[in-house]
Amino acid sequence: MKKLIGPFKQIITLRGIPLKGPIGDDQLEIISDGGLLIENGSILQIGAFSKFEGKFEVEEIKSDLVLLPGLIDSHTHMCWGGTRAEDYALRISGATYQEILKRGGGIHESVRKTRKSTPEELTNSLRGRAMRHAREGVTTVEIKSGYGLNVQDEIKMLEVIASIGEQLPINIISTCLAAHVRSKEFEDNRTYLDFIVNSLFPDLKSRKLTNRVDIFVEENAFNVEDSKYYLSQARKAGFELTVHADQFSTSGSRLAVEMGALSADHLESTAAKEIKLLSASNTVGTVLPGASIGLGMQFAPARKLLDAGACVAIASDWNPGSAPMGDLLVQAALIGAYEKLSTAETFAGITFRAAKALGLSDRGTLESGKLADLIAFEVSDYREILWHQGKLKPCLVWKEGNLIEND
Repeated sequence: MKKLIGPFKQIITLRGIPLKGPIGDDQLEIISDGGLLIENGSILQIGAFSKFEGKFEVEEIKSDLVLLPGLIDSHTHMCWGGTRAEDYALRISGATYQEILKRGGGIHESVRKTRKSTPEELTNSLRGRAMRHAREGVTTVEIKSGYGLNVQDEIKMLEVIASIGEQLPINIISTCLAAHVRSKEFEDNRTYLDFIVNSLFPDLKSRKLTNRVDIFVEENAFNVEDSKYYLSQARKAGFELTVHADQFSTSGSRLAVEMGALSADHLESTAAKEIKLLSASNTVGTVLPGASIGLGMQFAPARKLLDAGACVAIASDWNPGSAPMGDLLVQAALIGAYEKLSTAETFAGITFRAAKALGLSDRGTLESGKLADLIAFEVSDYREILWHQGKLKPCLVWKEGNLIEND
């Protein structure tokens, strides 16, 4: 059955905007007093509400609202056990991320606590985080494993992620990050990576738990040579690739481009050579302002990446260690202020450009044929959304044309 939703004071469609490079606010299509005609979860038509009125069943909007596409968070670690409050206290007292990791804290602390957690405990905590995301307008979210670091617990995490995807009214995209750091049960990186390739990859395929593989490319995680071997094996096995790149040193983004990864994520240390490579490639540069805030370090050079012609997405990196806040809209507003991103560039980074980082082309803009993933804000001018620096949340969220109840 066809359904008309509206009228909206403004509809910001984001259609017709290039996937790469800078965007001015004058490139935004704004439909005033508009409506959307929905059928079977997708947008049939979009235009002036008066064009459709009286012809279809109406889900009436009775106040002035601005409509945007549903937000897409393309990089998170939202499935974990325990907390990392002790790590955070150490960092704000002066210890570095690398120092804590070398002492057996950091990721290893989350591994210990996640391994001890039951599937039910992980499911309950992840459900709460995922529903908070949904209420805040995120209709598609990527969630990584990576706190198991063995076959049993990586599968446990990915099964929990899959189960949440079946339970909740948002889309969840899973990624295997077993190559987060080396498991302490192994003495060298290559032996551990071989173990993942030979013992975990076949299970991921047979159980259809994910079609995406990620690796953390840093000297205190996995160097370029070992990472290239691993990504080659993952690609040979039929997985899509993404890379944790250039967080503390410039090595991962070059590898991401060389391997044809969908995205290179972090980029806080990315410099001129890496910017040029990313901009000439089809690899999305995903910036993670939450990690910069959590670690007290510089933001990724989003402005320079855009000006050079790159595709830049913005994701929350929601994790228990470096990015515990997990608020995508707040983080996007903050990096926009610091990196001087236009409103259009910020919106693009958390919608259709984030969709590209996940290899998705059916969402992120409001136009015929796209999923009816919609969020509405109780303002009359779209510029007020970022003016509130992320504290203004959507009052209504639809997933595939169905209103998500805010309970």
